[in-house]
Amino acid sequence: MLDGLRRLWEVENLSPHGICLLWRPELIWTHIVTDTLIALAYFSIPVALATFVSRRRDVVFGWVFWSFAVFITACGATHLMAIWTLYVPDYGLEAMVKIVTAAASIGTALALWHLMPRALSLPSPTQLRRANEALRARIEERDQALAALKQANEERQRTEALMRQSQKMEAVGQLTGGVAHDFNNLLNVVLLNLDRVERGLPADSPLLKPLRDAMRGSERAASVTHKLLAFARKHPLSPVSTDVNALIGSFAELLRGTIGAKIRLETDLAPGLPPLSIDPNQLENAILNLAVNARDAMPDGGTLTIRTGPAQEGASTGEGVCVEVTDTGTGMPPEVEARAFEPFFTTKPLGQGTGLGLSQVFGFAQQSGGSAAIVSGRERGTTVRLCFPAAPPRPAPVPDTAEAPGFGFAPGLAAAG
Repeated sequence: MLDGLRRLWEVENLSPHGICLLWRPELIWTHIVTDTLIALAYFSIPVALATFVSRRRDVVFGWVFWSFAVFITACGATHLMAIWTLYVPDYGLEAMVKIVTAAASIGTALALWHLMPRALSLPSPTQLRRANEALRARIEERDQALAALKQANEERQRTEALMRQSQKMEAVGQLTGGVAHDFNNLLNVVLLNLDRVERGLPADSPLLKPLRDAMRGSERAASVTHKLLAFARKHPLSPVSTDVNALIGSFAELLRGTIGAKIRLETDLAPGLPPLSIDPNQLENAILNLAVNARDAMPDGGTLTIRTGPAQEGASTGEGVCVEVTDTGTGMPPEVEARAFEPFFTTKPLGQGTGLGLSQVFGFAQQSGGSAAIVSGRERGTTVRLCFPAAPPRPAPVPDTAEAPGFGFAPGLAAAG
């Protein structure tokens, strides 16, 4: 065996491969150039594979890349040996290089076939794309569900806030109504006795002036109690069938004189509105209160718009009429809007407002079976919407068909007789 290995490395009796090519330059150089290019390509491929595997530690079956790198490097070495044996008959060394190459080739082939089932079980790019699309769809569904849940939570919070506000207003109304009712009774006693004292004094009595001042103060206090009773929905109303458009049309001239020349009054009255069963005097008073508030919100002038229209579908009043009073003033911040209808709440300087105007409007709307709401706020002026149910239709008169006993009256004339 040792003799066989020694003879493998002997070159004395061998000739270089160039002799077989008769040392023809075109053949020699063709083999040299092509083998050199092939060897360089073979040597560059393992470098690329090694760089890729080193930088991508997450690649599955990375050891296969290293196996291919060894195999391809051995293939490149065989081409270099082909150039070497053109001039040096070192065929034993070339045989050893080919043995290494064969071993690397067989090992890589066996490993590749062993790996084939596991490689085929990996998802294809198409499957990955579909999985990614399904995942994106589920993410979008989740985002939509989260958005819907957020919207539902916000709606629930708004509903709870409205409920708390309604409960608070109801509690304040009950307390205010009780106090105002008792106070109003006391004021009636005071005014009655002041009037009796005034009638008993002579015309030149020095007590007449302070007495009349006391009576005017008591009357102003009585006016405040009436507003509080209106907020508490305990003020007596006299509802009649009322054409709201006609009422606003006839009331517009009075409003123009109230709001002043710097503010332009506009009306937008929807035709064909049903009549309302409402107290017209209190409705005028409510519109006047809203117009005064709008005037105070526009110290530099602006536009006051009174608009009527049918109640929106789904509104608490059902079929009915809405009256909107809109100004182009400074608007209301949210914290003011939340308390605007509370009695004695005002943003005006001390002595310039009682804080009862909007609360009186709110109480009147509630007592009339409707609602009052602020529907727009800061930076867009303010709109207060009053909605009222339509007046129920009057039943048609039923003719009396019974005849009066003992008389020959025609049907329907007995009641008239």
